[in-house]
Formats: sequence, C-alpha cells, structure tokens
Amino acid sequence: MEHYAGIDISLEYSSVCVVDASGKIVHEAKVESEPGALIGWFASLGLELARIGMEAGPLSQWLYAGMRQEGLPVELLETRHVRDAFKAMPVKSDRNDARGIAQLMRLGWFRPVHCKSLAAQEVRAMLTARELVQSKLRDVENSLRGILRGFGLKVGKTTSRSFGPRIRELVAGHPNLKTVAAGLLSVHAVLLSEFQAFEKQVRALVRQDARARRLMSTPGVGPIVALTYAAAIDDPRRFSSSKRVGAHFGLTPKKYQSGETDYSGKISKIGDAAVRTALYEAAHIMLVKPLQGCTALKSWAMRIARRAGMKKAKVALARKLAVILHRMLADETVFKDAAKSMAAA
Repeated sequence: MEHYAGIDISLEYSSVCVVDASGKIVHEAKVESEPGALIGWFASLGLELARIGMEAGPLSQWLYAGMRQEGLPVELLETRHVRDAFKAMPVKSDRNDARGIAQLMRLGWFRPVHCKSLAAQEVRAMLTARELVQSKLRDVENSLRGILRGFGLKVGKTTSRSFGPRIRELVAGHPNLKTVAAGLLSVHAVLLSEFQAFEKQVRALVRQDARARRLMSTPGVGPIVALTYAAAIDDPRRFSSSKRVGAHFGLTPKKYQSGETDYSGKISKIGDAAVRTALYEAAHIMLVKPLQGCTALKSWAMRIARRAGMKKAKVALARKLAVILHRMLADETVFKDAAKSMAAA
C-alpha cells in the first residue's frame, strides 16, 4: 500500500505525519530539522512512500535538496495554497499542519513549487544583501538630514563623496550636533564602503553570467534587473509557455466570476515581489528615457498610456518584458525590437 507524508518545518524540530492511501495516520513524530535525520527516520519506517510534502520556506529548499539526492519523492508546496487549505482548521499546531500536508499529498490537492538551484539562491542572497545595505545607507543619510533640518541646517543636494564634508561643514559651530554627526558619518562610511563592494561583486557576477548579459541587451534592463530576473526564472524550461510568466510574478489582473458577477481587478501581486519591482523599474526607464532599439515596445506602451494612464502602461510593459525576457532565456537569443518579439507576448 502506498503511503504519503507531510512535514511541518520548524527551526530545530519538524513535525512529521505519515498516512496510508485511505487517509489513516500510521506514524507521527518530531524529527530534527536536518536532511540526514529526516532521511534516516523515513528509512526506518520501511514503507513505500508515494509523496512527501513540505511548505516552501527558509529551510525547506535545503531540506528538499538533501532528500531529493537520496531519491525521496519530496515536493515543495506553495505556502499560499497550503494556508488557504488550512483556513477551516479550528486548531492550529505543528502537528495538525503536518497531518494536513500529508492529506494534501494523498489527495493531490497541491501545486508544486520549483526549488531553485544553489547558484540561483546564491545570486539572490547577494542581491538581497546589497539591497539591505543600500536601504540602511539611505536611512542614515535621511536621519542626518532630518536631525539637522530641525536646527535650520539644510544639507541640499549632495553626492556620495560630498555628503560627509557637507555635514561636517554644517555642524562646525554646534558641539553636540558635531558629536551626533561624527557617529552617524562613521556608520555611513562603513555602509558606503560595503555597498560599493557589493556593486563590484554584482558587476563581476554579470560578467560571468551569459544569461544576464543576454538579458541586458534589452533597453532599460541593467545588471540588477537582469540578475534578479535570471535568478528567479532559474530554469526557463519549467514554464510551458512564456505567457505564463506574467501571471507567475503577479503582473496579471485578478478575476472574480460568480453567477451574474464578472469583473477583473488590479494585478494579483502574487509571486516574487523583487522581480515585479525590477520589471516595473525597467518599464519606467524604457518609457521615460530616450532609449534606442525599443521603438515597437515603447509605442505599444504609450498607446496604453494615452488610453489608461502612465501607471497602467508601465505595469503592462513590465508584464510584456517578463514574457519577452523569458523567451530570450528559453531561445538563448538577444533582444530584437520587432513585431516578432511583440507577438511572443
């Protein structure tokens, strides 16, 4: 008889439940959240496991990779679907979550999630760290500006090089403010140095990544957008059609239809928010900057802008770019501003 298992992952120990084909619970346990511990526990059961499910999360990709290497039929489940399936559950606990996941695996009511390659995860980690340092750098700059503004000291426009000297110039006659500025400028200098190091690393990654360089042949797509998109797609073959990519990243409208009611809402915003942001920024650059080589795309988006407004045109162009960039990865081609590339979307 086939058996199905559900794993609710926690930091130290995971709840595991195994059910048979009729849904009866046959084994339950708390197992250490390590690939080796989980593999050993399932091996000790001596059962034929048809599917093992776990929610996608911070630890799940690492556990998934280790269990897959040992030949276990493990699947990653989309968190949003699991959450919606458990809404009717009156008691929320790790044990009940593991039971619910096991039943989902038995019934087949789940959507598998792609587990990204280690290389894609490392690129994404680099981009996330860069974004965090950049955010904190801006926070320090804005805090300094806000503090000095309360004393009538206006910083004005500066560059990364002139910011420190400008702050020191303004606080020269204020001993207490000079102490505050010295501390924050020290933090600012460290953050700026680390941010510049991340920038160099990003450029090095682009030089080594043929896919990213190919995507950068698209006007408006720079190193950050290219690396973000390539890491999120990882394997372009996992999409049966390029048209599915827009919906995958939440760039298509939500739809509700019931009886006589039928309407389309705003974009769903499901999926990877970082990719949505990157694509929207690329669309913004394409529409507001005098770029060459994107006449057909820009003309198409401007027609939408005249009819529905610039914001909706940028969202529509972002979706179009998602489709075209996927086609470029799948076909290993560079960007072509022609009716053929428009038809792909």
